[in-house]
Amino acid sequence: MFLQVSQLHVRYAGQDRAAVRDVTFGLRAGDIGVLIGPSGCGKTTLLRAVAGLERANGGHIKLGGHTVSSADTHVPAEKRRIGMVFQDYALFPHLDVGRNVAFGIHDWPSHERDARVYEVLEWVGLSDTQKRYPHALSGGQQQRVALARALAPRPQLLLLDEPFSNLDVDLRERLAHEVRGILKAAGATALFVTHDQLEAFAIGDMIGVMHEGALHQWDDAYSLYHRPATRFVAEFIGHGVFAPATLVGVDGQTVVQTALGELKNIAECPLPSAFESGLCDVLLRADDIVHDDDAPVKAEILRKAFRGSEFLYTLRLTGGQIIQAHVPSHHDHRLGEWIGIRAQVDHVVTFKRGGA
Repeated sequence: MFLQVSQLHVRYAGQDRAAVRDVTFGLRAGDIGVLIGPSGCGKTTLLRAVAGLERANGGHIKLGGHTVSSADTHVPAEKRRIGMVFQDYALFPHLDVGRNVAFGIHDWPSHERDARVYEVLEWVGLSDTQKRYPHALSGGQQQRVALARALAPRPQLLLLDEPFSNLDVDLRERLAHEVRGILKAAGATALFVTHDQLEAFAIGDMIGVMHEGALHQWDDAYSLYHRPATRFVAEFIGHGVFAPATLVGVDGQTVVQTALGELKNIAECPLPSAFESGLCDVLLRADDIVHDDDAPVKAEILRKAFRGSEFLYTLRLTGGQIIQAHVPSHHDHRLGEWIGIRAQVDHVVTFKRGGA
């Protein structure tokens, strides 16, 4: 692992609770990691600790096998060869694009500096903007200039702190895909902070979900969605609800009894003995629920959110259980209407009944 964070603690002076506590993860060279979580969860503090802007109170951070942070070691930020891209881009308004990008390599020989500026601007698709000033660029172009400037000195690690937060939603997701391509082309190792799941999924090889200073899971996007390690990750990633269920053994297989009927022949299903009396909560994602007019189970439409190609329906079963379902948008039912639904679950995610 190129970046290794092990049992890291960061505590601000005068605070009883650590802003980052017992965080451990690793990032391979050339990979892009993303930290995601609600506001105040500690993701930016963790990024600042990796950058060298916050000191570690416990644990350690290693870059390329060398310890840069621990309780008794602190390599200053300027000696870590780390590039940073901020929310506000931090471009110098009085400098043109070329000089903005060259700012961190001003002491290079002029021919090497000019070649590097052209190279990184070529990566971000802005090689023809060297003489333009930041105010003449769009928000997306300014962001790409900031990325080019951070890449110019050949940092061993690039850190990005919510770099798309000032852009509109459509541009953010598109730019996330573009930035991923740029970072991969540059062979850069990067750690990215966002609160937007679509951004995280678009850009990250590995994604870490944080809550109250702790890292709940460090995994790829598919595993976070389908195999959440904690109840918080299950609730935070994607749309879904927890439904009461009972695990029972039938003919040597586990059957999951729910208000939607029995779920059978499911891979990776825990044994009934995993929970007292087999009682648990099962995670039902919106894409686990299929609209089927012929299904025996009916549900009332409480809310619907139009998503273009689909609706996100919030539904209530006859017993009062609330669930959600993705339904193709040509199924435009009225609020209060009852529709048929069925569960189509390939594997179940279960947690202790009523657990936190």
